[in-house]
Amino acid sequence: MDIIKKRRSVREYLDKPVEDEKIEQIVEAARLAPSSCNSQCWRFVVTKGDIKEQIIKKGLGGIVLANRWAKSAPAIIVACADLNFLTHKVGAGIKGIEYHLLDIGIAVEHLILRATELGLGTCWIGWFNEREVRKILKIPRSIKIVALITLGYPKGELELHEKQRLDLKKILFWNKYGNCEG
Repeated sequence: MDIIKKRRSVREYLDKPVEDEKIEQIVEAARLAPSSCNSQCWRFVVTKGDIKEQIIKKGLGGIVLANRWAKSAPAIIVACADLNFLTHKVGAGIKGIEYHLLDIGIAVEHLILRATELGLGTCWIGWFNEREVRKILKIPRSIKIVALITLGYPKGELELHEKQRLDLKKILFWNKYGNCEG
């Protein structure tokens, strides 16, 4: 619970590279996440230096200019899903559930929590130009880019104020929707 409460979306980073060993540790945490039918559809591309700058210029340019703060992050992790899994195709067709999005969501949350534990900051970016990012990183069409995750050492102390969240009684129901009595 301490790491969950400590995690924040960081939008300003120190000018200090993130050690490759720490990046491997956080991706290892993502690798250990559960997935539908153990498909493990996640793929991660870590970008630094010139490639990261291209992602910011072309992938976060234009209409998504608001995310230009990402420039201060020493690394951006591109979280992708391999769409070649039959279980994902069947699930989407029959149940209308995009299982690859659930799988990536769990894996990225593992990644983000491990990064927090290691003293790193992250921010999940969902608004980006997928076509440009795909082109820069040479990602095949069978791979869906789901999110960009900025990664680095936070600049300054993170405020550990109470997060604005709905009261538990508004989201937890017992035996039927709307029943707050356990």
